[in-house]
Amino acid sequence: MKRKNAENAREGKPVGASRSEMTEIVLPAQTNPLGKLLGGHVMHLVDMAAAMAAHRHSGSYVVTASVDYIDFRNPVSLGEIVILKSQVNRVFHTSLEVGVEVYSENVLTGEKKHTTTAYVTFVAIDEHTRLPKPVPPLLVNTEEEKKRFREAGKRREVRLALRYGKK
Repeated sequence: MKRKNAENAREGKPVGASRSEMTEIVLPAQTNPLGKLLGGHVMHLVDMAAAMAAHRHSGSYVVTASVDYIDFRNPVSLGEIVILKSQVNRVFHTSLEVGVEVYSENVLTGEKKHTTTAYVTFVAIDEHTRLPKPVPPLLVNTEEEKKRFREAGKRREVRLALRYGKK
């Protein structure tokens, strides 16, 4: 089993292997007094959806290292369905960036809205030592995947510059 995982790590995986989707209906306990989904709950769902994509790609446990960006565009109302779509945008050595898009769906009208976009970075960890471990390379094929790959590299440069005080 370990040999097969080591071989997969060298070969790489396509973006599609990490794609994940989760849905949830918005209930009263998850809303604010205005009947809108709490931003903190959206952030929790984003972290969960992103972790699924990171787990699928890395084939290991992952821990959240940073949330570089989260943009709330439209609110999600009580009774609507919230849909989260995630995929790996880029792999570094032991870390990987996952993009998450969140949509709402009105169950009465069928109207869908893009509500949130986020970028979350994870570090893959070894299940025994809990130390960072290498992640399989990401195989990008489409123009959209190549664009996400490039943009993730730029976000990483900014993130590291902020972390280490470089300008």
